[in-house]
Amino acid sequence: MNDQARSTLRKGIAIPAMPLALTAARKLDERRQRALCRYYIAAGAGGIAAAVHTTQFAIRDPKIALFKPILEIVAEEFTHADQGPATSVAGSPLIRIGGVCGPTPQAATEASTLKDLNYHAALLSLAALNTATEDQLLTHCRAVAQIIPIIGFYLQPAVGGRLLPYTFWRRFAEIDNLVAIKIAPFNRYQTLDVVRALAESGRDDIALYTGNDDNIVADLITPFRFQRGDKRVERRIVGGLLGHYAVWTKKSVEILKTCHLATIGNSIPLDLLRLNVEVTDANAAFFDPANSFKGCIAGLHEVLRRQGLLEGIWCLDENETLSPGQAEEIDRVSAAYPHLSDDSFVLENRDHWLNG
Repeated sequence: MNDQARSTLRKGIAIPAMPLALTAARKLDERRQRALCRYYIAAGAGGIAAAVHTTQFAIRDPKIALFKPILEIVAEEFTHADQGPATSVAGSPLIRIGGVCGPTPQAATEASTLKDLNYHAALLSLAALNTATEDQLLTHCRAVAQIIPIIGFYLQPAVGGRLLPYTFWRRFAEIDNLVAIKIAPFNRYQTLDVVRALAESGRDDIALYTGNDDNIVADLITPFRFQRGDKRVERRIVGGLLGHYAVWTKKSVEILKTCHLATIGNSIPLDLLRLNVEVTDANAAFFDPANSFKGCIAGLHEVLRRQGLLEGIWCLDENETLSPGQAEEIDRVSAAYPHLSDDSFVLENRDHWLNG
């Protein structure tokens, strides 16, 4: 990751977590996969995270073998965009992030694939190491960081993550090749553990990104202040790396910019606190917390299907679909919050993205 890419990441961008476009036969729909990339770039996203939870972990199954093909598609679309007249963030490079998971040998292999494809960083999931000690976790993280810059990931236990205490994050912040941390425990106490650990580490070159789908806007406008020695240190969450950003992306990018402007003046309007509630309500329809997030991937697919970007809501697991009542919830939030939707933008450009 060069200095320009690091600077872009530290300023704060919107990074959608890439869904997987499938045909009715549950095979890769390359045309629509590329269309999704083009949509996110045109909507102003500063990068994409591929081969992550939203892309479905089953892409790594040898019988499915879509891990590398998905990464290649995103890399090709980003290379094409970077060579164009302008990228999405004022001429800055589009940030390429790939998911890395599993025990150390698997994670190292996946990190090497990302490096070969010129990805900037690996989003490092620790979900497969639920019984590892803190020392073992850190050894694992350092091994991957020797291959490619890493983005830490605090994944909520409800969807396969594990509790990671302040002591872990404080030591984790000492890894040289760490460039960012995605905070997604959906828990205020655990969010504070990460931000405090980073503030007290003295590192100001590590960007903080929200993955807290239940508190996106509030995360982006909150100043976090802690004591480090005889100094008061303030850190902010500068951007989002979210499945939520995979839909209604243009409006999410606009909201991020609004949050950035609000923090400059250090005066937060009540409208942004109200907007936080609206975004959380919409997210609940998409991600299905009412049913322990069982419909979270299918919910995103349904929004994209309604916009004509995906043909259907098929997942690799045929049992993974919308929960009862989830479609009606998406109806409700779509009607309640038309200012959060970018349906008209998609309708205007969809055919170009699909056929470009």
